[in-house]
Amino acid sequence: MNKAVDPALMQAAEQLGAATGNQKLDAYWMPFTANRQFKKSPRLFVKAAGMHYWTDEGRQILDGVAGLWCVNAGHARPRIVQAIQDQAAEMDFAPPFQMAHPKAFELADKVSKLTPAGLNKVFFTNSGSESVETALKMALAYHRVRGEGTRTRLIGRERGYHGVNFGGISVGGMVANRKQFGTMLAGVDHLRHTHDPARNAFSIGQPEHGAELAEDLERMVALHDASTIAAVIVEPVAGSTGVLVPPKGYLNKLREICDKHGILLIFDEVITGFGRTGNPFASQTFGVTPDMIVMAKGLTNGSVPMGAVAVKQHIHDAFMNGPEHLIEFMHGYTYSAHPLACAAGLGTLATYEDEGLLTRASQMADYFAQAVHSLRGEPNVIDIRNIGLVGGVELAPLPGEPAKRAFNIFLDCYERGVLLRTTGDTVALSPPLIIERGQIDQLVDTLRGSIRRNS
Repeated sequence: MNKAVDPALMQAAEQLGAATGNQKLDAYWMPFTANRQFKKSPRLFVKAAGMHYWTDEGRQILDGVAGLWCVNAGHARPRIVQAIQDQAAEMDFAPPFQMAHPKAFELADKVSKLTPAGLNKVFFTNSGSESVETALKMALAYHRVRGEGTRTRLIGRERGYHGVNFGGISVGGMVANRKQFGTMLAGVDHLRHTHDPARNAFSIGQPEHGAELAEDLERMVALHDASTIAAVIVEPVAGSTGVLVPPKGYLNKLREICDKHGILLIFDEVITGFGRTGNPFASQTFGVTPDMIVMAKGLTNGSVPMGAVAVKQHIHDAFMNGPEHLIEFMHGYTYSAHPLACAAGLGTLATYEDEGLLTRASQMADYFAQAVHSLRGEPNVIDIRNIGLVGGVELAPLPGEPAKRAFNIFLDCYERGVLLRTTGDTVALSPPLIIERGQIDQLVDTLRGSIRRNS
């Protein structure tokens, strides 16, 4: 599935590297980055194609994390590139408030055909963070327009990641993402996380133990009363915290409790959406349909920023009342359904369809699982988790230096031609869905060597 790279690409990377080598780095405050360490030893990409990046030094790097969980179809795919170029020449911007353009409706229709049955209304944003904020606001407003305005409480989960805006970090549960920013939103509570290495370490696929943790929601209903709870938001697979796969029956139990108490269930599929678990969405993989799905990343293959929220018909219809000339939902963004993003989305979905990528992870899952779990028994490996084409390798931390062992491995693998991602002391793998078996071997074997060198 990977075409041979034009030799001229390497020359172009070297030329671009020479151009960037002398540029100043001081002005750019980098996101989620150890800025001081980076600027002492920069890691710059100047080109990408298929499964690979090229550095400013001309080195080829195997992309083991799909850019940042988003480049599911691989880099610089021709149909996506062409769609963006054509749209930029045809129309660069169209106002999304009280106006629209055809591709917005076309993309929404195509997305609605991929989501689980019933989630057939699509609202566009520009990122996963914005999609989360949108879904939370929809949940609160939905109950209000139905006459249940007392439902204002939002329930997240410990170790959850839902972006970086105030709503997202409030329902999120990653301590480092929250502790600098004050008290956040009021009226938020959290379920316990599902990470249970004592019972589930080295599970292949879904762990056997932990479905009962969903009963935490019943405890919160008893504490707060169902009449005050608007929604529960969880990631089907908690990616950013270290690839926590849901225990068997856990999501089903959450769905059951939400239905019992009239609580909306929101799945954050920013990472799992668009083929990562072997289906278009993880909700289909696990057989549980939420009331809303939050998405981004793979929607445009990472080529143009875009996000979306898919909701059930009855949620949308609850807003469609009152005088027709009035706005039903007072929310949106200047760049909602941006023409370039919609063009990129259409090109991306066409690429997924042409190459069968939305289900390819199910074909590669067994080989990927065997490869990743072959790291069991390597020095300091204390757990391995996987589903579809995503895996997490958890390492024992260096005494008194949390996250440093994994970061050292990240740097070491980069020097040896492989890009990984770390979160705490877990190494995360989420390669583009076009990955071949030999590249899985390269990815895992490079990681194996680095684990040994950093033991």
